[in-house]
Amino acid sequence: MSVFVSAGLLVAPTAQAVESTTAETTVDGRTVAPRPSTAELAFELRKLAALSHGKIRVDKIGRSNEGRPVWAARVGHGRTRIQYVTQQHGDEPLGTPAALEFLRKVGIGHSPWARKLRSKVTVDIVVRANPDGHERDWRYNHDPNATPEYGEKGKGYDINRYHDPAVAPKDNPATEAGLIQRRNASFKPDIMVDYHMQGRYRDASGKEITASTLWPTNPGVKPSDVDFAKQIAVVVQRSIDDNGGYVSQYPGGDYQGIARNGYGLRGSGSVLIELSLIPEREQQQIQDALASMLAIARSAADGSVRKVDPAKADAIPPRGPALPGLVSGRDGSNRPYHSRAISGR
Repeated sequence: MSVFVSAGLLVAPTAQAVESTTAETTVDGRTVAPRPSTAELAFELRKLAALSHGKIRVDKIGRSNEGRPVWAARVGHGRTRIQYVTQQHGDEPLGTPAALEFLRKVGIGHSPWARKLRSKVTVDIVVRANPDGHERDWRYNHDPNATPEYGEKGKGYDINRYHDPAVAPKDNPATEAGLIQRRNASFKPDIMVDYHMQGRYRDASGKEITASTLWPTNPGVKPSDVDFAKQIAVVVQRSIDDNGGYVSQYPGGDYQGIARNGYGLRGSGSVLIELSLIPEREQQQIQDALASMLAIARSAADGSVRKVDPAKADAIPPRGPALPGLVSGRDGSNRPYHSRAISGR
């Protein structure tokens, strides 16, 4: 039985599972903007907060190096705390519209399952952690004075290498990573999930992978926290696979500054989700990310995530070789299908 199918009020209507085809699908019958502008994102968050009549709380948690707001939204008032982070890498956008759809479903809905979910969990979302990178359609933040260990000199820092728990937010050279650290430290989530994007890959049999996931691999993370993250990863796999996708393990590294590892070291069940860059499947990729967000929240709310065998995560198939080809970027440039610049997430 799927871990997120349970009796009672926490079973939400899920997106219809569809086969992966060249035909584009929609999210709940609507075509969702995959790359909302900075202004559109602010408008949507404020609109959701207004429509929710106080159930969604929206805050500016700080500003980017160029002064753009970094937003967070919170919904629910339950004991179990979940944090989602989207778009640390500016050119990996699809987690952001999925987060807006999650807020819409959970924060505005009046159904019994939505009310019950809000009573059981509190979900905090850093929505588009890297607005400057989004504006430039690149991986890094923007810092012309950067001389980073991880990033590019004169361009910016790779935000997802600067979550080392030993570095205080005020000392963090990657401004936006420091904002995430500060929000995380004040919220103290039980579950932390970081949404990224990757290139196109297949498994050993040639089947295309639509998403990848991984738990902390740093040796300093407590085994119990690794096991909890593996339980979450299995929930992720089942939710996306049941929605018509195909999930693999991500071949990540063990550096403590990667969010997946850094927040695992802080004691959260910390998981990475990588959505594959498949232009003809873009709306479905948003739908799959939404399915994972809902499944994580529901399974945390009803406790079923803790009943998952963590060993099942090790059976998630490995990610295979990259598929050849090019994809058009937002600026019209062509890019190879591969993981961007630095592996490990």
